[in-house]
Amino acid sequence: MAQLRIAAIASLVPLEELDREPFLVDSRGQHAMCAKWAADRGHVVTRELLLHGLRPDHAALWRDVDAGEVDVFLAPSGRVLERAVLSVGEFAAECARRGVPLETVGAPEPAYDAEMKARVHRRLSMPTAGYNGC
Repeated sequence: MAQLRIAAIASLVPLEELDREPFLVDSRGQHAMCAKWAADRGHVVTRELLLHGLRPDHAALWRDVDAGEVDVFLAPSGRVLERAVLSVGEFAAECARRGVPLETVGAPEPAYDAEMKARVHRRLSMPTAGYNGC
């Protein structure tokens, strides 16, 4: 199978939701899940999208597809897609209309303990201080 170019979709969810929805807040973890899925299949992530409630027809979604730089949209889960785009159904229909597959990883979300939540919190609350979460 040819190497596909993947646009990995992550949700942009406020830090205030960390205790209740840690995976939806952890965009880095979402992108990592997509990158692993792609690599396991011999594909490559060429774009990392961070979205919240975007219209399915928004130009930002389709720019890389139209430029021939993206072959597939990939999200970690339906829950992520529900936060990323206004309507998953309309986005899926637009993908079908344009001939661009829409995939989800479908793996279980990681369980976040207090230490993992603290790392996500530090990374997201101190980006201007140069902290990158490592």
